[in-house]
Amino acid sequence: MNLTEGLLTRRSIRKYKDKKIDRETLQEIIKAAQYAPSAHDKQPWEFLVIEDKETLADLRHVQRWTSFAKDAACAIIVCGDKGEAFSRDKEDEKWSFADVDCALATQNLMLAAHDKGIGTCYCGAAPMQKVVDALIEKFNIPAHIRPFSIIVMGYPDETPKQPQDRYKPEKIHWGKW
Repeated sequence: MNLTEGLLTRRSIRKYKDKKIDRETLQEIIKAAQYAPSAHDKQPWEFLVIEDKETLADLRHVQRWTSFAKDAACAIIVCGDKGEAFSRDKEDEKWSFADVDCALATQNLMLAAHDKGIGTCYCGAAPMQKVVDALIEKFNIPAHIRPFSIIVMGYPDETPKQPQDRYKPEKIHWGKW
């Protein structure tokens, strides 16, 4: 599949075949995620791979919209290292690109999986502080690491409907609003 085809056809998958994703394939997918752009090329991302079926089933108690994870091959929690991210913490200016960088890595991860015939579904963590805190506690994530997203993955056991057309030229503004 070419890149544009992948961008236009990737859909959220919530039903999976009972089939494991081998470690080499997961590493290739995560490698693609690590090639995402990041602010000042800081690459602050970390990836927590969850394959245990009981843990996958239990994710729904941490993030309620992950109930279908019980049937997935795995979930990858994309996290950002707050200490590594390009950021500023001064009294008149506080910001961090950790979440932005993790969003870019998450998109690469989902597209790389799609290219390999593996379905994904994005489930948010940040900015939902209760979910972030619960993930930190459940997985013993260090304080300087912020869970950003939960990507549920597996070989699809459904064919999602493709949208009619998402291209909206009226949402493009040339030179001024």
